[in-house]
Amino acid sequence: MNSLDGTTGKPLDVDLPPTLPMIFGTENSTSVSAQSGSTALMPCVVHNLGEGTVSWIKRKNLLLHELLTVGLTTYANDERFQAIHFHHSEDWTLQIKYVQPRDAGLYECQVSTHPPTSIFLLLDVVEARAEIVGPAEKFVRPGSTLQLHCLVKKSTEVPSYLFWYHNFRMINYDVDQGVNVSTDLVGRESWLEVPKASDRHSGNYTCEASNAQPARVLVHVFKGDNPAAMQHSMASSPSVMACTALLTMFVTLKLALQTNWSL
Repeated sequence: MNSLDGTTGKPLDVDLPPTLPMIFGTENSTSVSAQSGSTALMPCVVHNLGEGTVSWIKRKNLLLHELLTVGLTTYANDERFQAIHFHHSEDWTLQIKYVQPRDAGLYECQVSTHPPTSIFLLLDVVEARAEIVGPAEKFVRPGSTLQLHCLVKKSTEVPSYLFWYHNFRMINYDVDQGVNVSTDLVGRESWLEVPKASDRHSGNYTCEASNAQPARVLVHVFKGDNPAAMQHSMASSPSVMACTALLTMFVTLKLALQTNWSL
């Protein structure tokens, strides 16, 4: 570029700094996981954007797509989608509030170069669920310690709460009822302990965390027989034996009818 010297009027050669090429700071084919009901954040870092514009596009297949945002303007007919960008930042994040399973799929972050340049990100929407360690049915003797351990699986964010219920009644703070609960929200787990279990501690126990499917376990506080004997006595009870006999009779009759028809 030439400019004039203020004293001599002669042209001067001025070297302008070279224009740096636009490059993505986010890797192509980046995978993002978000649990259902939470906020999904899809990052797109763009270095040396210059006068370019960043757009977000939802790719439904090779031919079908939906324009979500251009710059900071949302074009999707869904207010859950929004581009997040701060002044002097190189990050253009796509935010999806209250993410749903149908939001999973391929997303394109496109920069308006000539021709346009893009990277693709894959969103995986997972269903967080609670899990109580051990069998779904637990047998405890009176006076012994009842211990339950709950874990929250596939959780992409710290739960806001983790509650225990006994027969649909929240018992996290029932110290006077002999129940002790300790919870680690960051670790996504909780422990329930009853030092001296009694008949009143029998029933259904539920572990429930925010944005996660609950888990349940059935607790029996029993006297006398061991669990195997209890199950045996249940199997040999008159009502169970009657049902078994009726079922056997039905199956036998059905087989006989099928045989007659085949003849």
